[in-house]
Amino acid sequence: MKKQIKQLILFLFLSVVGLSLKAQEEENTGFSLDQATQYAMQNSYVLFNTKQDVTIAQKQVWETITTGLPQVSGTANYNAFLNLPVSLLPGEFFGEDPGTYIPVKFGQDYSADFGFSVSQQIFDGSWIVGVSSAELYLNLAKQANEKTEIDIRSAVAQAYYTVLISQRYREVMLESLENSTRLYEETKVYYENGFREQQDVDQLRILQKNAENEVLRSERELIIAKTVLKYTMGYDLNQEIELTDDLDVFVSPLVQELNTIDLDLINHIDYRLAQSNFEVSDKLFRLEKVAYLPKLDAFYSYSRTSYGNQANLFKEQWFPSSLVGVQATIPIFNSGNKRAKVQRARIELDKAENDMRFAEITLQKDYLTASADMETAREQFLNTRENRNLAKSILDKTQIKFNNGMVSSAELTQQETQYITTSQQLVTSTLSLLQADLNLKKAAGAL
Repeated sequence: MKKQIKQLILFLFLSVVGLSLKAQEEENTGFSLDQATQYAMQNSYVLFNTKQDVTIAQKQVWETITTGLPQVSGTANYNAFLNLPVSLLPGEFFGEDPGTYIPVKFGQDYSADFGFSVSQQIFDGSWIVGVSSAELYLNLAKQANEKTEIDIRSAVAQAYYTVLISQRYREVMLESLENSTRLYEETKVYYENGFREQQDVDQLRILQKNAENEVLRSERELIIAKTVLKYTMGYDLNQEIELTDDLDVFVSPLVQELNTIDLDLINHIDYRLAQSNFEVSDKLFRLEKVAYLPKLDAFYSYSRTSYGNQANLFKEQWFPSSLVGVQATIPIFNSGNKRAKVQRARIELDKAENDMRFAEITLQKDYLTASADMETAREQFLNTRENRNLAKSILDKTQIKFNNGMVSSAELTQQETQYITTSQQLVTSTLSLLQADLNLKKAAGAL
């Protein structure tokens, strides 16, 4: 009995945990724009590589630093001579006739040695400049990762806006389909009772079919928009996703407020990248210049050696030897090779300086252009919204007149088409407004 109770408790526990996990998974399908952006920061495939590049740059910095730290290496050798080397000695050394030679073998059949050596760099101008250059490369990798993050935030926001606009357009088309279906059904009843003509029924049937097509198109566009958003976020393409933010939350502030975003040139990622490239070119120029300086290294080595005619040399005597010294390497003549490298590095530095000035001017131009585009997008949105509202008002009045037999179905269809057209224009202008806001923030370095 106790065993059955334990199994029941375990089953209930697993069921509760499973339902909790399922509910949590379902909750995770809803994203605000901030949540979608944070999800992309953690799961983006592109951002993963740039983060790895930062880690690689950190390892490269340490690799450069370690070349100037003490280096210790050990060696061990064991030799077995198959044939000892032979030397010829003059015969008169051994009482033989002059002009004769006696072959003599020097050495023993086996030899072994082991030891270690320590080296320490005392002065190397290239190493000093190289370490600071490695830090700059690390900074470049971090800035490249930051720029990628900005691009992903922009891409996620744009994809998020597209989904919201697709949803809004789908709602408008569903409303249009509902109205046209209602008018078609009412007109069909009037026709059957002799109050309408067949032409009116056919005209409204066409209007209804067009609305159905627009609904289907809006649903397909919504599916595509969600797919693009999930792809940009690094989200599972086969899993459902819902958006929790409302479109008006983003649109209303842009309509009510004028541009208050100023260009932050010094902190703009593109300008900082240009600065870093200039600093790297300057370090490379200095690196080529210090190649004229001498290098100074200290070293110490110790070894022990044994010889014998037996394979086991551990029983033999081992003879130690050690050495300490300082080595200076002084460049004297290289046929102008170093001079050419210095001149090339100087040209690269001039190019980097010019690129930095060009980046400054380009960013100012992009900001002014984005500001103008933002104002144009705001004005266009206000105009198209007013046109859509007017078209809606005209359509509502025309429907009343049609119901009262004051206008024909052709005129009603014309007003319905006008309303759909202005709704499409409003959707386009809304997306343009949101994109203009993103472009302005990106151009100002505020994204």
